[in-house]
Amino acid sequence: MAPIPIIKILRFPVTKTPNDMESFEEVGRVDELAPGERKSVIVDDVPALLFRVEDDYYVIEDVCTHDGQPLTAGPLCGKEITCPRHGARFDVATGKPLCMPATEPVTTFDVEVKDGRILARPID
Repeated sequence: MAPIPIIKILRFPVTKTPNDMESFEEVGRVDELAPGERKSVIVDDVPALLFRVEDDYYVIEDVCTHDGQPLTAGPLCGKEITCPRHGARFDVATGKPLCMPATEPVTTFDVEVKDGRILARPID
């Protein structure tokens, strides 16, 4: 009897283009925030913070990577948010830690502004 051939099924991930607006979620409107203000939002079931710095908008996960505490009440100075607990600072545009005790970046999200709506999605 001849052996039964094995068929291998390959699955490839679906690649989304940068113009794919379906994966974005509305997190606010441009008229909600004045420069320097923030808003707590949820993006893809993740607590996050939406910031307006001058005329730019940024979204980061609302957690300090040093001790897991929320960044919600931390002071914002330009593009830097400071953790209210231990003083770690993060760049809201890149997520990079700017000083100790944090050594790991905070998660950032893609942000688009379309028709007055602020949209965000996880970065692939």
